[in-house]
Amino acid sequence: MIHPTYPCTRRSFLGTALGGLVLADAFTLHAAPGLVGETKHFFYRGAPAGPYIDSQRGNKAFGFRDGKIFLSEDNAKTWAHRAEFPDADAITFSVIFKNGNILFATSARIFLSTDNLKTHREITVKRPNGRDYIPHTPLDPAQPGWYFHSLDGEHCFEVNGKEMLVWGNYCNVIGGAVPVNIYYSTDHGATVKLAYSFGRNPKFQQKGAAPDAPMLGDATNLVIGRHIHNVTYNPGENAFYACTGDIDRGHGNECHWLRGTYDAKADAWSWKVIISVNSDSRFKCGGINFVDGRVYWISDANGKKVGPEHDRGIFTCAPADITDTSKHTLLFNPKFESANMIIQDGVMLATHCAPASTYANGIIWSPDMGKTWAQYDLKEFGPRSGCRIHRKNGDGWFRLDLRKGWIDRAEIMFIKPKP
Repeated sequence: MIHPTYPCTRRSFLGTALGGLVLADAFTLHAAPGLVGETKHFFYRGAPAGPYIDSQRGNKAFGFRDGKIFLSEDNAKTWAHRAEFPDADAITFSVIFKNGNILFATSARIFLSTDNLKTHREITVKRPNGRDYIPHTPLDPAQPGWYFHSLDGEHCFEVNGKEMLVWGNYCNVIGGAVPVNIYYSTDHGATVKLAYSFGRNPKFQQKGAAPDAPMLGDATNLVIGRHIHNVTYNPGENAFYACTGDIDRGHGNECHWLRGTYDAKADAWSWKVIISVNSDSRFKCGGINFVDGRVYWISDANGKKVGPEHDRGIFTCAPADITDTSKHTLLFNPKFESANMIIQDGVMLATHCAPASTYANGIIWSPDMGKTWAQYDLKEFGPRSGCRIHRKNGDGWFRLDLRKGWIDRAEIMFIKPKP
């Protein structure tokens, strides 16, 4: 993401009605730093002392700390299962399957536990032709690239009665140059395969590589990107959607929406780029959600303005109208960049990208599927960008990563809607 400076001040923005929607009771905080707080719409808290809680599902949580990995079965109140894992601090991704399997990854290695962390084994990703997909050998061993890290938080979907894991890597920001891929598993992590590989972006290659060194990425694909913002599933179409960043750096647009379908019998994917744009576009986005036959997303538009204002906001339309901007409905415009949003039980929760916002830790909230909106600055946590938002756990709390800048790991925050 690129983060220009904006002339809009928080005071002038709060005094403006947006499309008939007025921000109400924003910044009504009732908590000292480190304590549970509340707004008009939700409770919020930091993580308890203990492991860094990397993912949650139902009453389970997966965490890591001090060379160990942990599994809780009571929403991170206690940690009943643990194991030695020397590279714990390098974990960038994890997911808990409905059968209890846990898939987790460091920068360039991915592991599976099927027995509540008693054991775990390394997984080798497979190419569509069945051959092994081996990560490149980095010139700098400390910069292997983020092969598996995600910006979004939900990756498991019920597809024709079967759970599928599908996600893309948010990479080429820190950690070293790396190919941009979409991965999937249909067997609760026992095998992980490539669903799609982007082409070779000349801007994101290993520093210091010889001019004739092989480039990272799929040599047969002309579609390039910097990283993947979001991959999600639309049950109404039985199709997956992915969106990427970032800008045109002289090698073509890096921001695309893709639509993919999966043939389970053939174990094969078919992908189509439905739109490609430069950075000042509502299609440079994230937080894609499909609810009751409609698609919702939030814009990360930035860079040189195409119009008088950046093409930002939270939008919705019918899936068939995604490429037709005249059929989009702007639900709310927070005026700042964001690529993270989740929708569950009628609640829409999104976050600001802190370096591009006048808010320290901005939260965008609608309790009623976009009919009313509020924004809050949970500044007790400091300048933070929320990402990797997980669905509510068994106690009703959403979980978010809080990142320094927009990507360096900092803390965890939980948000619980009020009744």
